[in-house]
Amino acid sequence: MKNLDDSEQRRVFSENLRARMDRVGMTQAELAQKLGLGQSTIAEWYHGRKYPRPKSLQMIADALGVYMSDLREPQNSTGQTKKAVAIPVLGSVPAGIPISAIQEILDWEEISEDMARRGEYFALRIRGTSMEPRFREGDVIIVRQQETVENGEIAVVMVNGDDATVKTFYRSEAGITLMGTNPAFPPLTFTPEQAETLPVRVIGKVVELRAKF
Repeated sequence: MKNLDDSEQRRVFSENLRARMDRVGMTQAELAQKLGLGQSTIAEWYHGRKYPRPKSLQMIADALGVYMSDLREPQNSTGQTKKAVAIPVLGSVPAGIPISAIQEILDWEEISEDMARRGEYFALRIRGTSMEPRFREGDVIIVRQQETVENGEIAVVMVNGDDATVKTFYRSEAGITLMGTNPAFPPLTFTPEQAETLPVRVIGKVVELRAKF
């Protein structure tokens, strides 16, 4: 994407924001409530008077269930920035079965060709409430398949050969800790020996949320 000057950047974002809000039937007041912001802030973005900070841009994209690029890049006549690649939405990730061989496909999501070239991806529908309020039951997350993540990143983790869980991942000399974002759920902790013998195994990194309304 070519670099846009400030006024053009605001205009493009404003047009995309209005189009995406119209598509899901969301008002400025509803978006403000969802983001926990004042309606005047939404109006500044909506009318192209200001451009959001990166953190706010990600929050808006999550609230609307789109990529950040769908908001900040000029769109073509179909409302897409790039050609899309379909990936399966899974209800679970059973142990011992390659992602490509899982038969329980609930739906399909699309990612850009550029994104697809950077790895293998699948989508997973959230079950349970341990990751609220960040992820709610029924939301869909986009996951890049990989065996390692950095501390503090959200991962899909297989524990004890059981169905995979979604948690914030931490590793230290004391072992592995998997934490939800809902304080009602205590963290899961594993010594290095437990992590090795159970095993506790990362199978992917969560890279995007597709929130459902």
